[in-house]
Amino acid sequence: MTSIEAAQPERLPSVSLASRWIIPAILLVLFALQSFWFIHTQSLTYDEPAHIIAGTDAWQQGRFERWNDHPPLGRLWLTLLLRHTPIDFTQQAWERELRITSMRPGPEWLGLRTRPLNTLLGLALGVAVWFATRRIFSEGAANVALALFAFTPSLLAHFSLATTDGIGALFIFLVALQLVRWRHRPTAMQTLLMGMVLGGLLLSKFYAPPLVALALALMLVLDRSGSRLVAAKWNWKPASAALTIAILLVWTGYFFHISHLKVGDGQVVATYPNRPVRVWTARTNLHVNTFVPAGEFFEGLREVFRNNHRGRPAWLLGTIYPNGGTKLYYLAAIPLKWPTILLVLCILSLVLGIRRTSRAPRDLLLMLTFPLLYFVFALTSRYNIGERHILPLYPFALLLAGGVWEHARRSRIAKTLVVLALCLNAADTLRYAPDYLSYFNIFVKPQNTWRLLTDSNLDWGQGLIALRKYQQEHPNEVLHLAYFGTIDPELYGVHVVPLEPGERTTGKIVIGGTLLSGQVLSDSSAYRWLWPDQPECLINHSLWVYDVK
Repeated sequence: MTSIEAAQPERLPSVSLASRWIIPAILLVLFALQSFWFIHTQSLTYDEPAHIIAGTDAWQQGRFERWNDHPPLGRLWLTLLLRHTPIDFTQQAWERELRITSMRPGPEWLGLRTRPLNTLLGLALGVAVWFATRRIFSEGAANVALALFAFTPSLLAHFSLATTDGIGALFIFLVALQLVRWRHRPTAMQTLLMGMVLGGLLLSKFYAPPLVALALALMLVLDRSGSRLVAAKWNWKPASAALTIAILLVWTGYFFHISHLKVGDGQVVATYPNRPVRVWTARTNLHVNTFVPAGEFFEGLREVFRNNHRGRPAWLLGTIYPNGGTKLYYLAAIPLKWPTILLVLCILSLVLGIRRTSRAPRDLLLMLTFPLLYFVFALTSRYNIGERHILPLYPFALLLAGGVWEHARRSRIAKTLVVLALCLNAADTLRYAPDYLSYFNIFVKPQNTWRLLTDSNLDWGQGLIALRKYQQEHPNEVLHLAYFGTIDPELYGVHVVPLEPGERTTGKIVIGGTLLSGQVLSDSSAYRWLWPDQPECLINHSLWVYDVK
């Protein structure tokens, strides 16, 4: 009897501990299932072929040349399973862009061997959001945040594509969380981890340097009790160590490449490993002759800076901005593309006083400096081509929204309302399933979405599998297609008559929202002759079908 009674207290905690993981585990599984559903039903989007080709090129040829406007970490991770697979493709010019007319292996085969690796990064972000919310609020708040995460359309979409927006969002959040952890325990191990996530961020996106600078500045002045105002007492050693680790990781990500840079006589000559020499003119009297570790990183930074300076056409609320740069873009995209429940819970949590319910209000404010700085830079960007460019704001919004549980848990009615809100959010998201990329909130009719935002907000070339199914169900119809994407529809078994810009015809016409708006066309009015007609139906929430008599 004594031994049995003594054993009971030991079993009870283990059962309790196991039960604590049931809800997070179920929510992560739901996220993964929706991601796999998306992967199997959406064709390769506009950017994915470039990421796949550049990633395999890095693995197999040891060079970072093609589309070097992204650091290599995301591409190397996504193509990890393809590092020994030969990739062969041909392309031709179309309007201002390129169209891939052949690809071996085929696009569906490639998608199934690259996209699931991004799903793993999405699950990692879900786990990080759960732990961060539990740390700052409570376990109940963490479950609320994760329930919202599991049914957030943009996160589902961009962690199910072979693109790099997801990995950037992941590492920004990891940097913010690790900074909080380091502040409370500034040990050598925590400093090492800080350097690793900083290096991961630099290798993920070229928007990273200002955020890395912010993290290092905060490392210098922070301590457990607050901040140090005297420079002599700043944390110079750990901040320097973290920076050194980050730089070494960046060099590692570029396979320890060393480039040669020569500046003089009005030109710049750059020599990179496994690539032809690059030469361009320069207005400078400087004379430089030096070697540069990871020179491709600096080349990519330069390329991104130049692209942002030039801008890119944007479509917002029925107006084309030829060079982008409208500061209203993301301010309008958030209420249109973010789930309404998430926005309401986030605002409600702030209004009710999130600091009063936080276990560590300083830690919360510290983490929120990162999305604030990021959003300021986003507002000044001239690349207004998709709400995905503010994807890093989502995990911080989930963190804030989870905090509403701290106000609700004192009342049974309030808790019931929060649970009901989570169910409504899931139902709202599933309205678009599995077409999560095209999601707009419940106040926007799917037929009218193209009038508000296009490009990667709506029609990014992901509808070819759905169009193939439509064609199989209507075998006697001749389809005229105007399609925005880099993959030739024939590669998905879609047999159509191309509808060129400015061309008019009768019969069944299928057109993507991005071309319908004219955002990316040299003649933005090329397809506006379809505007007065009512579409017959909508395919994949991104392709409009017209029956023109």
